[in-house]
Amino acid sequence: MANSSHFDYIIIGNGLAGLQLALKFADDTFFKDKRIALIDPSPKTENDKTWSFWETHPSHWLNLPYKTWKKATIVSSKKTIDLTLSPYTYKSIRAIDFYNYAKSKLKNHENIHFISDEATSVLDGLETVVETKQQTFTAGHVFDSRIPKEFYTKNKSITINQHFKGIIIKTETKTFNADTLTMMDYRLKDGQQTTFTYVLPFSEYEALVEFTYFTENIVDESVYDAFIETYIKTYLKVNTYTILESEQGNIPMTTFPFDSFNTKNITKIGTGGGWVKPSTGYSFKHTEKKVAKLIENIKDNKIPSKQLFKRKYRFYDKIFLKVLKDENHKGEWIFQQFYDKNGVETMFRFLDEESTFWEELKIMSSLFSWSFIKAFFKTL
Repeated sequence: MANSSHFDYIIIGNGLAGLQLALKFADDTFFKDKRIALIDPSPKTENDKTWSFWETHPSHWLNLPYKTWKKATIVSSKKTIDLTLSPYTYKSIRAIDFYNYAKSKLKNHENIHFISDEATSVLDGLETVVETKQQTFTAGHVFDSRIPKEFYTKNKSITINQHFKGIIIKTETKTFNADTLTMMDYRLKDGQQTTFTYVLPFSEYEALVEFTYFTENIVDESVYDAFIETYIKTYLKVNTYTILESEQGNIPMTTFPFDSFNTKNITKIGTGGGWVKPSTGYSFKHTEKKVAKLIENIKDNKIPSKQLFKRKYRFYDKIFLKVLKDENHKGEWIFQQFYDKNGVETMFRFLDEESTFWEELKIMSSLFSWSFIKAFFKTL
């Protein structure tokens, strides 16, 4: 009789990375005979976040986006930049829709098991051991989405927190242009820090309004609430509205070497693996690419984490984060220059880490300043 506590693969965490990886396992006949476990104490029954991304063609997430847009606006204190995103489409997926989709797909695979428990430790040895609050499991390989404790205790890397709160509001009158998202609005600020408002209009009456910081220090929830209320009243000109949902988060934008915790038998994934783009906080499409590379490596009998990252983009991100750390007030100028001086395809290819040398040169030229020169030499 097979050992019910042993799995070929264990995935710790049923978040974006864990579920995307499990879906890839399920879709590939190469893994049909592999026993796979997903360990998480949460049933994932709440809409706790919104993931946004862009792509040029329909993907296997075709029916999941809650709303899509072909136009975007960047608003600085000096100018408004209107972007036609074609050939790209900007898309948003509600977390609950993704969770439900993944669970409904995965439950049809007898080799995939959901375990409602909390992983407390992973021991790497001749056999990889996963300890939970209730049980002990062994695995051929463990994919661990937990952020290493060293990130909080021994982090000497550059770290900027992208922290935010957003509310979905419903207005009594037509308020929003449902065809255009506001990617960044810098008119409302918290002092000289890099802060902006993000607006995703789902209809003429409904939108997500989110106040975001790119700073080292975080703030109390009441601070976000005050800025959101001010933005709605002052810039949206809305006095009466209903709050339908809210979400709050903190995404680390960091040069911390998460991948140094990867071993032959353990791969860190998701935020805990450094899969969030350090300079933007975007993760959905980056996760998709990392998962595809993991699967490719496994099938080629390589260590799963082999060549997951591109060194030059890590260097670019490090320069950007260094500028934000040393001169946080420069954030508005940086993003204004980035979106104003470059074409949509050049920008998105660069952010997707698919750009050519000449596109990267153009990006660097648009951001050329003493701040970036100093940051460049400090990060060498």
